[in-house]
Amino acid sequence: MKYDHKQVEKKWQDIWDDAHCFEASNNSDKEKFYALVEFPYPSGQGLHVGHPRSYTALDIVARKKRMQGYNVLYPMGWDAFGLPTENYAIKNHVHPAEVTKQNIARFKSQLKSLGLSFDWSREVNTTDPAYYKWTQWIFQQLFKKGLAYKKEMNVNWCTSCKCVLANEEVVGGTCERCGSEVVHKNKSQWMLKITEYAQRLLDDLDEVDYIERVKTQQRNWIGRSTGAEVDFTTTEGDKLTVYTTRPDTLFGATYMVISPEHPAVETWADKLKNIDAIRVYREEAARKSDFERTELNKEKTGVRLDGVAAINPVNGEQIPIFVSDYVLMGYGTGAIMAVPAHDDRDWDFAKAFDLPIIEVIAGGNVQEAAFTDVETGTLVNSDFLNGLSVAEAKQKIIAFLTEKGLGHEKVNFKLRDWVFSRQRYWGEPIPLVYCEKCGWVPVPEDQLPLTLPNVDSYEPTENGESPLAKMTDWVNTVCPHCGAPAKRETDTMPQWAGSSWYFLRYMDPHNENALASKEVLEYWSPVDWYNGGMEHTTLHLLYSRFWHKFLYDIGVVPTKEPYAKRTSHGMILGENGEKMSKSRGNVVNPDEIVDVYGADTMRLYEMFIGDFEKAAPWSPKSIKGCRRFLERVWALAEKVQPGDSYSAQHEVLMHRTIKKVGEDIENLKANTAIAALMSMLNEFADKGVNMAEYKTFLALLNPFAPHITEELWRQIGGEGLLSVAPWPQYEDAKTVEDSVELAVQINGKLKATVKLPVDSDKQAAIDAALAEEKVQRAIEGKEVVKQIVVPNKIVNLVVR
Repeated sequence: MKYDHKQVEKKWQDIWDDAHCFEASNNSDKEKFYALVEFPYPSGQGLHVGHPRSYTALDIVARKKRMQGYNVLYPMGWDAFGLPTENYAIKNHVHPAEVTKQNIARFKSQLKSLGLSFDWSREVNTTDPAYYKWTQWIFQQLFKKGLAYKKEMNVNWCTSCKCVLANEEVVGGTCERCGSEVVHKNKSQWMLKITEYAQRLLDDLDEVDYIERVKTQQRNWIGRSTGAEVDFTTTEGDKLTVYTTRPDTLFGATYMVISPEHPAVETWADKLKNIDAIRVYREEAARKSDFERTELNKEKTGVRLDGVAAINPVNGEQIPIFVSDYVLMGYGTGAIMAVPAHDDRDWDFAKAFDLPIIEVIAGGNVQEAAFTDVETGTLVNSDFLNGLSVAEAKQKIIAFLTEKGLGHEKVNFKLRDWVFSRQRYWGEPIPLVYCEKCGWVPVPEDQLPLTLPNVDSYEPTENGESPLAKMTDWVNTVCPHCGAPAKRETDTMPQWAGSSWYFLRYMDPHNENALASKEVLEYWSPVDWYNGGMEHTTLHLLYSRFWHKFLYDIGVVPTKEPYAKRTSHGMILGENGEKMSKSRGNVVNPDEIVDVYGADTMRLYEMFIGDFEKAAPWSPKSIKGCRRFLERVWALAEKVQPGDSYSAQHEVLMHRTIKKVGEDIENLKANTAIAALMSMLNEFADKGVNMAEYKTFLALLNPFAPHITEELWRQIGGEGLLSVAPWPQYEDAKTVEDSVELAVQINGKLKATVKLPVDSDKQAAIDAALAEEKVQRAIEGKEVVKQIVVPNKIVNLVVR
């Protein structure tokens, strides 16, 4: 009978659904295993073949764990709020909710066609009011604890999406979502105080099993440094405070630089003779992204403040102050001390503006060698620090600053508070109202969820406010505290809100009284294995760790960290080696692959394509090879011989392959596991296979190719569903051969092979070789002048 993947795959998908085969239980005596993949944003384009790579990898892990007797939770849902849907709605005059519904239906049908063992009974959707009720509830708890606040600030503004972006959403000076230019604007924004958790987010990375590149990226983004805050008095009598990791170089500070947005500019406006030029420069800086402003090799520009200067606190010397775009208001204090002898950027700026350069660390001048935070060297030209090492000088100068009231030791973080509000319609309403008497007041919890009203137009407003601002009937309300007239917040939450806690809702998705019950949270927490993209390391992954730690602090969740283990996958590229995208014309639709070759073939190929952590190009030729492998597996079923135990000739192969496939799955080495199964199939094709061996082979292959193996299991009389059959066991002692085949060479040319016990001595190997008839004929009439034995491998007889 020919292998018909369409008939087989539809049949088994229906059987699994009817049997509720992959549904996890919240009341189980089994050990739990919670596998999680990042839920997708359901776009109108549907999946391309790159998307299922991570889903399939964790599906293989989940399927193996089920067969090992675990209560496995492997859920799926939809991260469905977001700008692309809203932009599509605007363009096509369709409500975003309808667009979302259509997109989800398409995505779900595609995922189901791949035979992924998701527990669909726990499906969540971030746009469902029953879901975002709890997103709003979490925000209110953050607000009540002072971790959500509103602030007038300089923000990243996407010129296309027409909304504010968090720093993490700006990549290379462009919008992470649409690729358009990002500029700066002053706006009042809701912020979340993630910086309050910076040290814990850093420290607790030591307690989780994340791959090293994920940990490194988070550590670099959080950016902890130790230094000092130093006060520079100005000629106006006020102060400019700077943060520096190198207070030991204070005697080399020959000028200061402040951000063009620094409030001191307007404070001193009537004292500055060139205030107009400074304001023009500030407007030019606002049109640049942070990336452009801080690029190291860009031309150094700035304006010197004419009318106000600073005083170096350690030597009392007056130094000029500049505004320059390479200093950002959102980092540190928005002001720096410049030490041009020992900083490449400061050196370039000093040269451009003909400013003094004083070397204060012997041999560390950037003109002689690139100086980047050298921690060795001796202080010079530094008064009471002269002759000290860098480490000694740091301690002494901090003590001096503290004693004189000029500064103090300070730990700083590069991490900034999270810009949380968006000026768009398609997002969770922020559940607060503003009252002139009471200020910001939460909507009463029994009135949650605060749902989105229907609007006629989703277009962003001319003044940058959310489209909700035009919904006066919805905006105007009463204060829950005093009953006075009040107005609802019209900004909505960012897409990252719903994804910051979705893994908790999977545990208890139908609970109307809590985001999840205490008992369920205690059973399932933490997620045992989470896989996702590296591009989300400083976005979703960092945000969700922050929310989880907050929920832990208020007693909602039982663990400090949400995920015990985190891995990341490489992308599947187009045939041309470039990232798949419609604009490049290299997108491969998985529906077409499933139709022609089958879901099992696609699953095998995506796992066999290469190292899971690395990118790999799509190859139509290789996918045909995976299809041929499955056809051989199908054909072998007709050649299976009776036998309820492993044959002597295959015993070592069986135990060795069971061990390797199991370990490779746990280490995300599916490509080498599949290679081992292909090698096993070749052995069976050459030497035959009995029923016990074939059943084990099908069980090992099942996580990779579940449909065909279920069908063959049924055909050969396997008991029950293979997907929940016991995982094969191996014995370590039987994974090692007790005999070995040695090549016998005459003058380096192969003449015969002999089989001997492993680690036989040299003489036994020579005797066995000389006893071979082919060898005797080859050396007849010749003298054996040398006998070479490579243990367990070769016997080489040198004759003449």
